[in-house]
Amino acid sequence: MTFHLHTMSKSIEAVHGASFLEELNTKWNDHTKALQMILDILMYMDRTFIPSTHKTAVHELRLNLWGDNVIHSSKIQPRLLNTLLDLILRERTGEVINRGLMRNIIKMLMDLGPSVYQEDFEKPFLEVSAEFYRAESLEFIECSDCGDYLKKAERRLNEGIERVSHYLDAKTEVKITNAVEKEMIANHMPRLVHMENSGLVKMLLDDKFEDLARIYNLFRRVPDGLSTIRDVMTSHIRDTGKQLVIDPEKSKNPVEFVDTLLEKRDKYDRIISLAFSNDKTFQMP
Repeated sequence: MTFHLHTMSKSIEAVHGASFLEELNTKWNDHTKALQMILDILMYMDRTFIPSTHKTAVHELRLNLWGDNVIHSSKIQPRLLNTLLDLILRERTGEVINRGLMRNIIKMLMDLGPSVYQEDFEKPFLEVSAEFYRAESLEFIECSDCGDYLKKAERRLNEGIERVSHYLDAKTEVKITNAVEKEMIANHMPRLVHMENSGLVKMLLDDKFEDLARIYNLFRRVPDGLSTIRDVMTSHIRDTGKQLVIDPEKSKNPVEFVDTLLEKRDKYDRIISLAFSNDKTFQMP
């Protein structure tokens, strides 16, 4: 068995370019089918003899042998990781990749055990992803207004969730979304809300309900996100009220003054209702 796996490993190592993953997937499928036939033959022994002697089950043994002799081969392991990460980077930059093949390879790693998936792929994937989102956020925030930046962050968040649904372990979803939230949202909240001519105050003044809903839905995902919105909004409302009070023209007509105050209250009630989902964080007395 070990000799056979060494032969398979050499065959995989010899393949260059895009066919590397395809060859690995083919050999894994061949190995799985062959071992299933052996397992069928040894089914009785696997159920009776092995448990009583505390030996390794045939199914577990074939996974261990594949991992030791193929996946953890010094020439395959780093190449496999780099290939997977490169394909994900290509997908992030707009290229269409073979998601079915990615799903098969990732599932193979998952079948080899949680530690194999996590150490051989998930951990470096999350590290590289955090670096990617960090660099992209720093670049994009310099050339975008608040609304466009939020759309970019929302798109990256949705792409990460979609990627998990197509070919990653479901448990990876919360980890990759945390990376997007930290690098693209949490680290830039003060700058985003205070962006000149496009930040939160501008959104409030111009009744940009779509942008307001987006900033609410993104900021609510991170610590202190809603309080950041609330503090800026509260300050803006207070400033607006002060300007009305000290406006000599408004004070000449009490009815107009009261009507203006009621209009402002209705305006922010609509924003809280339509954009902020009636969140009690923003309820005004």
